[in-house]
Amino acid sequence: MDPQNLCSKCLEGCIHEGTPRGKWESVGGVLCYVATPQHYVSPGWAQKVVLYLPDAHGPQLVNNQLLADDFAKMGFRTVIPDIFDGEPVPPDARFQTFNVPKWLKRHGKDVIRPIIDRVIAALKQQGVQEFVATGYCMGGHYVFDLAFDNIIQIAAVSHPTLLQSPADFEKYKLLSKAPLLMNTCEFDPWFPPESQAKANEILRDSISERKFLRKHWEGCTHGFAVRGDMNNPKIKAGKEGAFLAVVKWFKTHSVTAESSRL
Repeated sequence: MDPQNLCSKCLEGCIHEGTPRGKWESVGGVLCYVATPQHYVSPGWAQKVVLYLPDAHGPQLVNNQLLADDFAKMGFRTVIPDIFDGEPVPPDARFQTFNVPKWLKRHGKDVIRPIIDRVIAALKQQGVQEFVATGYCMGGHYVFDLAFDNIIQIAAVSHPTLLQSPADFEKYKLLSKAPLLMNTCEFDPWFPPESQAKANEILRDSISERKFLRKHWEGCTHGFAVRGDMNNPKIKAGKEGAFLAVVKWFKTHSVTAESSRL
């Protein structure tokens, strides 16, 4: 697909029900949605942060806030930076009328990556020693970017966009030490079957010391892990399963908190 565009599934989706429990905080001068565990979970939890890099709807989307709250319930302090600096794609935007290329030009890597770096620097000043990252859609691209620089210790992406296949998989194999989980789905123009197969070919059998896992969710479409229709049994199972897979991945590979099995 054209890297200057997004597919319709990047904009569309369902709004999930629930009341967010996190708080808005300024972290390094960046507005962030922060979800914090309410109870002590395990040694070292305060020294670790889940850096949640969102889809084009940003931390303002209630779905992203609720997912961050779910990570907090599992014992992870979770931070969603406003990587679009107050200009996410509105939740009611439609592919036919929203000017995606123009929006993307205002929110390229030269703008987004410095925002993420400021948040990470500020969290380090707070005493955070381990960064694990989960990224959805556009956010998945920046999880790869941070993994290339070995800024994060564990990586997870769900239906990522803007990845270059096979170049980014080769680069990950060459540069990153972070164990990588990929949640992929059956219908995804940004990460089609040939790209999924290429990721397996390059990563699964060749970096056992760093570990790679791809979870595939049948019957699901791009965006399912954040904006999926919870009235569709397959998508509901995929959304919930992808979340639990990320939690298990983080707990399995964590170096500062006790590992546990779900």
